Amino acid sequence: MAVYKKTYRGYDGALTPAWSRFLVIPRFAFAQMRASRFLTMFFLGTMIFPLLAAVFIYVHHSLAAMKLLEINPSRIVAIDASFFMTFLGTQSILAYLLTAFIGPGLVSPDLANNALPLYLSRPLTRAEYVAGKLSVLFVLLSAMTWIPGLLLFALQAYLEGNGWMGNNLRIAGGLFVGAWIWILLQSLLALAVSAWVKWKPVAGALMFGVFFVASGFGAAFNMVLRTQWGSLINISHLIGTVWTWLFDQPMRRGAGAAFFRVARGDQIPPWCIWASLAALCVFCLWMLARKVRGVEVARS
Repeated sequence: MAVYKKTYRGYDGALTPAWSRFLVIPRFAFAQMRASRFLTMFFLGTMIFPLLAAVFIYVHHSLAAMKLLEINPSRIVAIDASFFMTFLGTQSILAYLLTAFIGPGLVSPDLANNALPLYLSRPLTRAEYVAGKLSVLFVLLSAMTWIPGLLLFALQAYLEGNGWMGNNLRIAGGLFVGAWIWILLQSLLALAVSAWVKWKPVAGALMFGVFFVASGFGAAFNMVLRTQWGSLINISHLIGTVWTWLFDQPMRRGAGAAFFRVARGDQIPPWCIWASLAALCVFCLWMLARKVRGVEVARS
């Protein structure tokens, strides 16, 4: 617009509240994800296991359904902490796969195209930018893990009755806290990897490498030195140990929880586990702080 025409006027309309301005980031991110048929189908596919679990809980409390399906009531799996741990383990693995697909593309395009100055020139701080990116993963992974888990817990409590909910509140707490620890850890790790590796395929491969390569190094360290301290770099072992403590029950070998299984005798003091998880989260935040800046300083 030519300045001499003097037709420019500043915006004098309503302003978005400062506390919710970061929500513009997930709004456009979700719009891009809906355009991907693969991601949409994958996310919908993650709801199959919760639906099957709900049907199983219903059948567990229906003698007519057991008779119709010719199921022996004495052989049906109990609805206890192990059942909900298996559910959380299965959904967490699917959440990890979804994060590996989505996470690397959240920050790397902004850095590769020098778009961060455009974000931060608006009334948006670096913390709000990171919060907006994290909220994308928080919403998706919550819908896959603790939200259906608590719905299943409520269904079981309703059908069981007799004070079952009051006697098993630790299961609900384990579902909520355990899922959020896993969500926070993998979300921060995905953003940190995305910020440092600008090529999306490499960043996605690095997400898998962080878990499996670190697990292999930890196992080799334990085998060579005949110790268990190498498990501190094994993220799946850290999460499994936390879940064991939250649910107050040893992790059992199962289809869903196998990735997070902790064998007996491999336990590490809980304070070491919590310290390792906290250190990893702080390290990811430090990596984000180094890259998420309005300007880039180039040293010759």
